[in-house]
Amino acid sequence: MKHVSVNGLDFAYLEDGTGPLVLLLHGFPDTAGTWSHQMPALAAAGYRVVAPYLRGYAPTGIPLSGYYDKATLATDVAMLIRSLGNGKPAYLVGQDWGAIIGYAVLAAFPELVRRAVLMAVPHPVQADKSLLEAKHVHRSFHWWFFQMANLPEKALAQNDFAFVDYLWDYWTAPGHVDREHIAEIKKMLREPGVLAATLGYYRAMFNPQKWDPGLEEVRALMKRPIGVPTLALCGAEDLRAELMVDQARHFTGEYRFELIDGAGHFPQREKPVQVTQLILEWLQKDNL
Repeated sequence: MKHVSVNGLDFAYLEDGTGPLVLLLHGFPDTAGTWSHQMPALAAAGYRVVAPYLRGYAPTGIPLSGYYDKATLATDVAMLIRSLGNGKPAYLVGQDWGAIIGYAVLAAFPELVRRAVLMAVPHPVQADKSLLEAKHVHRSFHWWFFQMANLPEKALAQNDFAFVDYLWDYWTAPGHVDREHIAEIKKMLREPGVLAATLGYYRAMFNPQKWDPGLEEVRALMKRPIGVPTLALCGAEDLRAELMVDQARHFTGEYRFELIDGAGHFPQREKPVQVTQLILEWLQKDNL
């Protein structure tokens, strides 16, 4: 475990290999350990692979300001790349919240990313279209449930974080078992202040009062089309795949979308060999 201080916060991260920087961003409920299948393979292929724990996810610090808006999260990643990238742009891979942040980084800070792979979450314009569709509201019920005060924290922690087991079972393809990894997620969520911090991401989604007022310029840049070469991946068993199929119009640069058969929301865990190969092929196109 290594640490770096950026954007006023101590970030913990996992690291493997040497070479061009590949930054791997996890989602919820998850940890940087979600990339355990990809990190050795990417390192063996000649990359320096860094998987940070996002702000508020222990052992990364919990910010005193309490800001978890997308502009803040994108600024975190931009500063991580500047600090860890030796002055060069990085490759960016993100899933779930890591993808949400990734779209923002690619639009606001395109000079910092060479190529990107974003998984399991559609472009924000596509996601906005789903907010009033019953099936997508049902699929993403937690977005609304987590807006409540106090009750979500209690519900998540109840019965040894059975809520986490429920989400992973609901979101993954039938038959996927990941007990050791989920146990690590629960261990992380038990750390003081972490549960409220992770829910802070959702509570900032629809409430501008929870946004850092000093980042309006970043928010404006986040609305731009994306020119960074991007591979979008989604499990075929994930309902959100239908939102990602036709999102190419939001990209002005090289873009490709791939469905991962037999996978749900966590393709990096459910189909690790296939996903790792797709990531490697996409990154290595830089060398052709």
